[in-house]
Amino acid sequence: MRMPSKEEVLEWISENPTLTTKRDIAKAFGIKGAARIDLKRLLRELEAEGHSQKRAKTYRDPDKLPPVSVLQIAGPNDDGDLLARPLEWHGEGDAPNILVITRASDPALGQGDRILGRLTEIEGEDHAYEARLIRRIGTNPRRVLGVFRQTAEGGRVMPIDKGDNKEWMVLSDQINGAKDGELVEAEQAGPKGRMGLPRAKVVARLGDPSAPKAVSLIAIHQHGIPDRFPDEVIAEADATKPAPLGSREDLRDMPFVTIDPADARDHDDACWAHTDDDPKNADGHVLWVAIADVAQYVRPDTALDREARKRGNSSYFPDRVVPMLPDRLSGDLCSLHEGVPRAVLALRVQIDSKGKKIGHRFCRAMIRSVASLNYGEVQQAQDGSPNERCAELMESVISPLYAAYDALVAARNERQPLALDLPERKIELSDKGVVTSVNFRDRFDAHKLIEEFMVLANVCAAETLIAKKSSLLFRVHEEPAPEKLDALRETAQTAGYNLAKGQVLQTRHLNALLDAAAGSEDAELINISTLRSMTQAYYTPQNFGHFGLALRAYAHFTSPIRRYADLIVHRALISAHGWGDDGLTPEMVERMEHTGTHISDTERRSMLAERDTTDRYLAAYMSERIGNEFTGRISGIARFGVFVKLDETGADGLIPMRELGREYFHYDQETNTLIGSDTGIVIGLGQRVTTRLTEAAPVTGGIALELLSLDGEIIKRAGRGGRGRSGGPARRKATKAKRKSDKVKRKVSRRRK
Repeated sequence: MRMPSKEEVLEWISENPTLTTKRDIAKAFGIKGAARIDLKRLLRELEAEGHSQKRAKTYRDPDKLPPVSVLQIAGPNDDGDLLARPLEWHGEGDAPNILVITRASDPALGQGDRILGRLTEIEGEDHAYEARLIRRIGTNPRRVLGVFRQTAEGGRVMPIDKGDNKEWMVLSDQINGAKDGELVEAEQAGPKGRMGLPRAKVVARLGDPSAPKAVSLIAIHQHGIPDRFPDEVIAEADATKPAPLGSREDLRDMPFVTIDPADARDHDDACWAHTDDDPKNADGHVLWVAIADVAQYVRPDTALDREARKRGNSSYFPDRVVPMLPDRLSGDLCSLHEGVPRAVLALRVQIDSKGKKIGHRFCRAMIRSVASLNYGEVQQAQDGSPNERCAELMESVISPLYAAYDALVAARNERQPLALDLPERKIELSDKGVVTSVNFRDRFDAHKLIEEFMVLANVCAAETLIAKKSSLLFRVHEEPAPEKLDALRETAQTAGYNLAKGQVLQTRHLNALLDAAAGSEDAELINISTLRSMTQAYYTPQNFGHFGLALRAYAHFTSPIRRYADLIVHRALISAHGWGDDGLTPEMVERMEHTGTHISDTERRSMLAERDTTDRYLAAYMSERIGNEFTGRISGIARFGVFVKLDETGADGLIPMRELGREYFHYDQETNTLIGSDTGIVIGLGQRVTTRLTEAAPVTGGIALELLSLDGEIIKRAGRGGRGRSGGPARRKATKAKRKSDKVKRKVSRRRK
């Protein structure tokens, strides 16, 4: 039994791209028994030499297809399966075979059709990928969201959008099983039918309009978020071609990696770091940050550009994304997929051992990411338990990234940006859109590492454009208003903490307050109250600095796939460096103020829609737990009741005034408390409560609660003829709280004289 040479193995892999597992190779060369150990060693040597890469027990050429690709239908094979070939292939061997998996709602596909498909790698088959249709290239049928109504001839779709009162007719063979009263998504299916109504076919059944799966779609329509790309926009996106190397710097040999959430579909930033070999920068670092070159594909004053500006940003919901750019760009050409050459704007930054930036430069370049990693596996690797692919990257990529990050942390600690600690909720959905759990997202150093790199890149972009006297949009965050700071001071004093006054407020003063409360029962209250005292960040061509980050100049540069502001900054850098004709135009500069206002508005619109969707999902999740008891903390006081943030889910519920008891509660605006008229009990921010869930309305997102205990003291509801609360302990608690309230009032009175 002869062991093949490395050249013979590579030739086999090139000629047989779908038969590349160790078993396939062993079978091809007749290798059996203990000889398989020698084959395994040979394959590892090939991998180490860069001739092949191991992916899921398969040895393939390092080049691979991106998860979203343009494909051309090759036709059915002898078994009747529909095959396709990629139109973009950078490998040295033949392009891999792709099996197209169709659904009942997909249009008929024939030989020669071009489609945009989402790919999944497959092993052990005669095809390397399976593809699901996103859409057929060159077609962009209109879609409508509405309620299906059964008729004798089939049915009709009644749009839920208030601005669209036109019904759609659905023939009986295109109902797709829809039931009367269901929320459906329908697609235009042909010319007008009888009675002049447009014809449609049902492509998705969403069930009860109040069901969880319909929540985000309703929010999208209610807030007027554009979720359909015009035909000309799709046509422009489909016509784009991968950027050539041309005059770009060739950085494809650098081991850039992307680090994103595990479920990310696009990757718009990549990074790499190494020790600085400049003797003048002992123990310093060189950090590279590469951002997708969206300006290469979204040219000024094109349909793509106008639609991106109109949307302003992408909107993210638990079950879907409404992107700023079509899939051909956001999921393909502008996504830095592993193993695929991609055009970028790259930044090289020199930092010293203490994290101070000592120099930087931008370039227009081409990279090839060596790995698409997620936060969890990177952190696990840094903590000493790397998986197989991270183990290969520890010395060359992961450890140097953390070394650069450690230096930047030292500089960050000196700068003292606002350090809020507010866990982010994560809503888990089943395939049917039902909420299965509500958890808090893990927060690793890997997250902070990428955030710190992106902040540094944004600072460099702002500084470069200021130095070159270029127009741009700054990301501005102004200081808190005096009245909001007064409210924060009063909340802090009520909880037993102090916030300095009589000096210019800096983030370090707020951090001192947050640090004092850290680990205590008041930590969440102080963090939420501090957040509420902040102004909202916005975009403007004037530089007013960024208070929260403690930076003099800040601009968004790192996410041009999902934020139009970043595209503006990219174009400004292109113009300032003379890199091409796709930079800022005079018209863009002239309307910069208006653009800043517009995209600030679209950002707030998306935030409201995302918050409404989250509230509705949480209400749907809680609706099956009516009558259960939940603990929480008072997060807001109003004349009509008390807002509570529940511990388990982070959901916000309301205890209406009627559920606080039979006595009258006086609302004290100065101290932001409710004071019982009979017992003198004081209800204020931050107090711990136990509640009972009385109502959860998925349609509105409202959650109603009943108060059971306050700071551990049971609240007994008065009988039919009685008023107030019973028991000495509650009254003693009330007396203590009343003295505390009076003390706060006296302080407020002295300050305002």
